[in-house]
Amino acid sequence: MKNLRYEVSKKNKEKAIQNLLTQAPPGEFINSFDDLSLLVQDEKLMRRHGEWAGNKYCKKYFVPLNIDGHQVLLAHHNELGDQRFFDSHTRLSFKFDVLENQLKDIESHGVLRNEAECLRMVVSYALKIYVSKHFPSGNCNVLRKTIKNKEFLIACIEDHHYKASDYWNGLWKSKWIFSITPFLTQVVGSIYVKAHFFKQVNFHLDISKDVEDCLDVVNQAQLALGFAKFVEEQENKFQTAIIEEFQELAISLKKILRRDLPVTRTYIDWQRIVNDMKLVMYPSLGYVNYSKNALCHWIT
Repeated sequence: MKNLRYEVSKKNKEKAIQNLLTQAPPGEFINSFDDLSLLVQDEKLMRRHGEWAGNKYCKKYFVPLNIDGHQVLLAHHNELGDQRFFDSHTRLSFKFDVLENQLKDIESHGVLRNEAECLRMVVSYALKIYVSKHFPSGNCNVLRKTIKNKEFLIACIEDHHYKASDYWNGLWKSKWIFSITPFLTQVVGSIYVKAHFFKQVNFHLDISKDVEDCLDVVNQAQLALGFAKFVEEQENKFQTAIIEEFQELAISLKKILRRDLPVTRTYIDWQRIVNDMKLVMYPSLGYVNYSKNALCHWIT
């Protein structure tokens, strides 16, 4: 019989590599890259597309980096282009090689000190208080961006738990955007939770929620505190809803996976049941016959 072999075109192979790497669960990019490298057997090809996919992956999951003791989240909103990012706190720009896990080409980055920058710093301080109170190892950044001559603040929150030894990885992240306007501003947010369980089963969990509301603007301090309180309320509601949903899901699964049993909420006297069953022994046949009348009387 002729040995048939399907040849994958270079274009399709490159596309498959990029898709598989960008879909890697949080905390598992390098593992996915190493596993895929064994299949592809092309170091240059993997390196080239791994760098591109790694950049997308970092922005997708707000990967945190430590720069001079300050945590910086990588996101679309602090990308300068050409895979270069900036940090307003340290006033540095840099590239990050996810395959080598190191910063490269670090340069100074100028930040314009105006009223919008002062508001960003105040909001960042208020948000860090909330994050430190609710997240075991959480990180947050507040960024400033100008879109069509209009100033916006973008707050990013991230916390993760990568525990391969326990066979699961998890991520919580949220993003909040509002414009710097007088009197009233609209806040648009999104909360996202992703978990991967891989002990005896490969289970992926993705939950997200979009939020939208308005906040009064009196002064910078009031806006910062009001914004942090709003984020806290919305994320608490989201967490409570997830817990309730899991409880309902657990009850539903039990009903599906187990047969219905009578629930009497009374103490069962097992000794009385054994005595009433009037066992009839047949040692030569190797089994025990139960009295049908006794069983029916017990059940009813």
